[in-house]
Amino acid sequence: MERIGILGGTFDPPHLGHLLVAEEVRLAMGLKEVWFIPTYTPPHKNAAKTTASERIKMLQLATNSNPFFKVNTIEIERTGKSYTLDTMEILKEQYPDKEFYFIIGADMVEYLPNWYKVDELFSIINFIGVKRSGYELNTRYPITEVDIPMIDISSTMLRKWLRSKRSVNYIIPDPVVSYIKENHLYGN
Repeated sequence: MERIGILGGTFDPPHLGHLLVAEEVRLAMGLKEVWFIPTYTPPHKNAAKTTASERIKMLQLATNSNPFFKVNTIEIERTGKSYTLDTMEILKEQYPDKEFYFIIGADMVEYLPNWYKVDELFSIINFIGVKRSGYELNTRYPITEVDIPMIDISSTMLRKWLRSKRSVNYIIPDPVVSYIKENHLYGN
């Protein structure tokens, strides 16, 4: 059975932290691929700052250079709020030959008790947790911890930098930076 990592998020914008997490977990867990699944409307956050199509394009540009990374638009296609349980049930039905590993940062590990039907979710997929600055991986849920290099960046921080015209070189992949500039995203 092929092992597939799932990295969900808003990816507004995608950055090297996302890519590093995906690659380190892929290698540590022997995953065949990591699927990036951008959400249409995150259940635990405010709306994205860019459109779904812009976020998909940025994510494709960010992941194109890695043959083990794929962009899956299942949540964008459904529109509205997407819950991980719904997404994973559909993926398990569509791909019965794959074993899924949902990758989350320590900030989301702390938030797990608030997830929609979290106990049911844990009965159908495996979770992988990675450390994030300012958060612990303490939880009552069975999570496999993968140790990765710590990079303390977030999309929120990068949007602020972009609005203030601060350089995001070496933090956001060059093709994504070009796309942001060409399309005047985030106040550029």
